[in-house]
Amino acid sequence: MLVPDAGASALSEEYFRSGHHLRAEQVTHTLVIRNDTDGTLRVPLIVRAIEGTAYRDAISPYGFPGGVMDGWSEVPAHAVDWRATELVSIFVRERVQGPHCFSGGTARNEVFFVDPGRPLTLREMHRRHLRRNARLGFVSTVRACRDAPPEERAAFQEVYRQTMVRDQACHRYFFSDAYFEELFASPVAWLATTRAPEGDVASAALVVQSDGLLHYYLGGTADAHLARSPAKNVFGEMIDLSARLGLPLHLGGGLKAGDGLEDFKRGFANASGRVHTHELICDAAAYAALAEGRSAGSFFPAYRAPQGP
Repeated sequence: MLVPDAGASALSEEYFRSGHHLRAEQVTHTLVIRNDTDGTLRVPLIVRAIEGTAYRDAISPYGFPGGVMDGWSEVPAHAVDWRATELVSIFVRERVQGPHCFSGGTARNEVFFVDPGRPLTLREMHRRHLRRNARLGFVSTVRACRDAPPEERAAFQEVYRQTMVRDQACHRYFFSDAYFEELFASPVAWLATTRAPEGDVASAALVVQSDGLLHYYLGGTADAHLARSPAKNVFGEMIDLSARLGLPLHLGGGLKAGDGLEDFKRGFANASGRVHTHELICDAAAYAALAEGRSAGSFFPAYRAPQGP
């Protein structure tokens, strides 16, 4: 069943299912699935109207939320009767590392990790740039977001905004002040910053703890300091935090396979894996009618795929 509880049934202390994240993402419902032996799966969802129709669909909040599993894991999606949801489709984002909500799934882009229990050798160019920036007077710190001064939080938002503009990111990634306030208030969020010799924030990253991992969640570099690659010093701080806490650091991957961002992160990592999603069609007839004539490629749901001019 689909419960209109703003995700309350799926709450946990893990960041991606925490009240802070679910409020920031404006989660509306929890998908609750039960089996015959009292096993329960609870997945936070954002239910959305499908413009121009009477239909609705749903999507997991951003990040890697998965769901809360009690006495049950890896539900076979094909065995679920989806009619009670009255949804056309559901897109589910799994945890980075299991347990997964549903069996199977789609393996997405390669992502990278720093495992503090394994030897780590940074790429030589990264090491050289780290040393150079330190010599030039760049200073890096990491602290709990709740302890960061307002100026540092505001500086993070600005370098993040500049990065999204530079990358021509879609509107979804330009988060509101309210979104950031929820994130900054989390007890499992850290802010890593690198300041230029003049004292301004050159690069910064937000790190969150969820499901046994630290996650590099959001980050950016100021336009004025791109040439010095101060993000490398920020990555050094995140790696040090990972070692102190004894938690693997999930760096994410690139925007697409083989791009420069993927290569950059690979140079800091000592392990890799794949993230998984599930593309669930709840009402096959409605889905087919809505998707008819649309070019979607791998985009899901097909009827929401961006269309060319």
